[in-house]
Amino acid sequence: MIVWVNGAFGSGKTTLVDELRPRWPEALVYDPEMVGYVLREIVDVPTGDFQDLRLWRRQVAELAVGLVEEYGRPLLVPMTLVNPAYMDEIFSALRKTGITVHHFFLQVPPDVLEERIDGRSFTPDDPEQEERVRNWCKSKIPSCVGFLAEAPADTVVLDGELSPGTLADQVLNSVGVVSP
Repeated sequence: MIVWVNGAFGSGKTTLVDELRPRWPEALVYDPEMVGYVLREIVDVPTGDFQDLRLWRRQVAELAVGLVEEYGRPLLVPMTLVNPAYMDEIFSALRKTGITVHHFFLQVPPDVLEERIDGRSFTPDDPEQEERVRNWCKSKIPSCVGFLAEAPADTVVLDGELSPGTLADQVLNSVGVVSP
């Protein structure tokens, strides 16, 4: 089983997964962003967004399948994925193998997202890079907010302003996991 936690930058994906970990100790955490970081070290990313690389999408799906098959454990995947074609490509590859994919989307108002992004530190040792990353994250807010109009029908929309504990309860209840 894969639990994909989606939402805009600053919506609380990582915070929610951090809350889920002690409640679901057998689950592995898989961050597809790491695949992107590796690819950036090897190849150019002309658009600046590694999700635009077909290889990133293929490797994300293949590594997720490999982790589930090799270790027989569920995956928690905190990753913004709001391009419907890219989502379909990745989720179809996952489901083709028979793996159940639960898709959750943390909905947070744009003004709250901006506030959260402004409160984060990305690269504290490089103020110019820090500002570039912050601006890039903010530039993605409209596409993330607009994604819900095109989200798959089985997407579970969560109120990203609720506490992490409440959200974790909702996720676990939705996927049928009893927390220890």
